[in-house]
Amino acid sequence: MAGSEKEKTMTQENEKAMLLSRRNFLSTSAALVGSGIFSSGARAGTASKNLPDSNFNGVQIGVITYSFRSMPTDAESILKYLREANISSVELMGDTIERFAGIPHVDVPEYPWGTELTDAQKAEQAAAREKRAEIHRKWRLSASMKPFKKLRQMYNKAGVNIDITKLGSPGWSDEEIDYAFTVAKTMGARGFSTEISVESAKRLAPFAKKHNLFAIMHNHGQPGRPGFSFDEILDQGSHIMLNFDVGHYFGATGLHPNGIIEKYHNRIVSLHMKDKTAKDATPPDSNKPWGEGDTPIDEILLLLKEKQYPITVDIELEYAIPENSNAVLEVKKCVDYCRNILI
Repeated sequence: MAGSEKEKTMTQENEKAMLLSRRNFLSTSAALVGSGIFSSGARAGTASKNLPDSNFNGVQIGVITYSFRSMPTDAESILKYLREANISSVELMGDTIERFAGIPHVDVPEYPWGTELTDAQKAEQAAAREKRAEIHRKWRLSASMKPFKKLRQMYNKAGVNIDITKLGSPGWSDEEIDYAFTVAKTMGARGFSTEISVESAKRLAPFAKKHNLFAIMHNHGQPGRPGFSFDEILDQGSHIMLNFDVGHYFGATGLHPNGIIEKYHNRIVSLHMKDKTAKDATPPDSNKPWGEGDTPIDEILLLLKEKQYPITVDIELEYAIPENSNAVLEVKKCVDYCRNILI
């Protein structure tokens, strides 16, 4: 295919992907409104009685539930945290999802971080992980979708939309990847997120297209590496999208994230928001409480407010939690930080 024809085809596919993203984003909200879960006022940023609402002037603020890793992470506890923090959208971690659905627990030997393992300990751990992977694979291939529907209903009834699932891996078998997308669709998510790479995008692209959902690529510090290209990732298919971690990007490159957001706004499903020090700061690329780092959070949020891109802003709590606080209180501070900028 000639270069110009290929570029035209990719542009058309990207436009279709953007339309799918917008339709999914808006239709989910519309469905919740129609069910009485969200009032029209709540969607406009006005609090609905007894229900969380973190949509401020058209910018949806959510959270990845990794933020609550210091606390119990069963589905019921997570929902309680979301309501306490006034959050109406979530990227839900896979372990929370599958434990609710009844995946078997398999013990794997774990050791404190930094422990130097003996050869015997390494072999024991590897064997246990292999056993767990096989047991979980068999369970996934026979799992009913009823528990996942129940989980979605529980969250939606409480005013929370499951926007993204973090359940699935390019290293899984074809059948397990199909399972991951089926779970995401059952729970009303736009797709599932995984670590960014050309190989991952290439592996997941046909499955995402098949299920008409997104394979959502999450970056850490990769954009700071020589030769890294978002284009190379996105060119693998129109259903490959970005979960753009603005904190990691800024800390690794020193560049303003708004440049990437404006360029790829039709290929970004969500942002991971955190505050980090700059690449050339002392110390560099370090997590800080919001407002104490160098990440231009204000400018990012105001860009989304101005442009009304259908991009969710998910809080990712990574800084050290103060002794007199907890993850829920700190996430709520981040929600309030966003509200104060956007309202």
